[in-house]
Amino acid sequence: MNLITRNSFRLRALPRRLSGLTSLRQQATCATPTFPCVDAHAARESRILASSFYRYSQTDTQASSSDSGPEPPYARPNPLSYNTYHHQYPLELTYGSTLPSFDIAYETWGTLSPSRDNVILLHTGLSASSHAASTELNPTEGWWEKFIGPGRALDTNHFFVICTNVLGGCYGSTGPSSLDLEGQRYATRFPIISIFDMVQAQFKLLDHLGVQRLYASVGSSMGGMQSLAAGWLFPDRVGKIVSISGTARSSPGSIAMRHAQRSVLMADSNWNNGSYYDNLPPHTGMKLARQIATITYRSGPEWDQRFGRKIRELKDGQSPSPSRSPTLCPDFLIETYLDHQGEQFCLKYDANSLLYISKAMDLFDLTLPALQELAMTTTTHAPPSPSTSSSSSRQSPAPSKSHPPPLHYAPHFPELAAGLEPLKSIPILVLGVQSDILFPVEQQRELVDALRMAGSTQVSYFELGGVWGHDTFLLDVLNVGGAVRGFLS
Repeated sequence: MNLITRNSFRLRALPRRLSGLTSLRQQATCATPTFPCVDAHAARESRILASSFYRYSQTDTQASSSDSGPEPPYARPNPLSYNTYHHQYPLELTYGSTLPSFDIAYETWGTLSPSRDNVILLHTGLSASSHAASTELNPTEGWWEKFIGPGRALDTNHFFVICTNVLGGCYGSTGPSSLDLEGQRYATRFPIISIFDMVQAQFKLLDHLGVQRLYASVGSSMGGMQSLAAGWLFPDRVGKIVSISGTARSSPGSIAMRHAQRSVLMADSNWNNGSYYDNLPPHTGMKLARQIATITYRSGPEWDQRFGRKIRELKDGQSPSPSRSPTLCPDFLIETYLDHQGEQFCLKYDANSLLYISKAMDLFDLTLPALQELAMTTTTHAPPSPSTSSSSSRQSPAPSKSHPPPLHYAPHFPELAAGLEPLKSIPILVLGVQSDILFPVEQQRELVDALRMAGSTQVSYFELGGVWGHDTFLLDVLNVGGAVRGFLS
């Protein structure tokens, strides 16, 4: 066949090929798109509306299991498994409001010594309950299960451990979902609270239990803020401080991340300005907020190891085909992981509690001007005056074994050192994680340097590697647990 004949044949066949392509395009164009992820969301909303189960009942006590990796169990505790302290007197709050009374839910492990001098107060992160470890009343694993017990970081052979649900929470302590004196939900009529208010409420509980002085104040994440605040407010009642992946001053980056979570939550029409308790809860906003939070809790390197760019399996269990067409719904395993985390959380935690507690984290600032603006005072020290807290009257921070001292301090650094003066006589352990993007190690380094500039000579600092990001404090039993146990002993 010569060249002219072959070209003539191809030209005659071209209309048929074009016709076939046009038919395929028409089929693709006319096909009705499907969105299983959207359908699943609608189905969940229908189930919520049709179900007699209400989110604020206490029947959902078990954490849903997941094979997606090591995740902290943040299940709603059974009300019969925790103690409740009712404080019947008003509590004056940082920002001018007053709570007429409040409840604090708490659990304990170990034995209280006759002199009541072996108490460790364990502070929680944002959404954790008082159930830090299993008990006889509640055998469900707690969020710090492997750190509490005989021979563990918080050794119950020696220490009496107390963990509370923070003020503003929804797991037994007074918060926005609680009833006011008239029997109505506080909702967004609940006053703005601070980390200091959470600690003040905890110390009212300690007063009730007859505990005059803590052996140690221990906390991670937001709990690391509380542990510092406890020492600042009550320097004569705190023997040691442990702050893990915490900070003395919320950074703009962390504030931005939490602002994004609050924004998507408040944009959910079901939030209804916080008045949703008798209606459909803002589950979509909560799911999206949790997805954003989860991104900040872990690290890119860990997800690269766990998920890579793997595609999820099909519904029938078959492995994904290389020729499979992508969709607008989750295709990658990392997408399904985030989707799962959002689903697990969106009906377990009160949306208003998330707003109030995350805001309290944003407001936390131990620099001297911020403390003076709030007229904050310790039980034994008045805040130092500017004339006695200038950088010229301070020592330079001693170099850390874990990081070199910074060449240039941030503008707020001398003010932070001045604000931390009440802590200078307390032994303090600070732990940072190099892969943490929510509370970057620069914040823990700054805390250590500021404490040393304030005059502290009893600061220990360890910087941990690994790929677990901010959640390292929940997962790295060997390094976190070993450091804490060694410091406390």
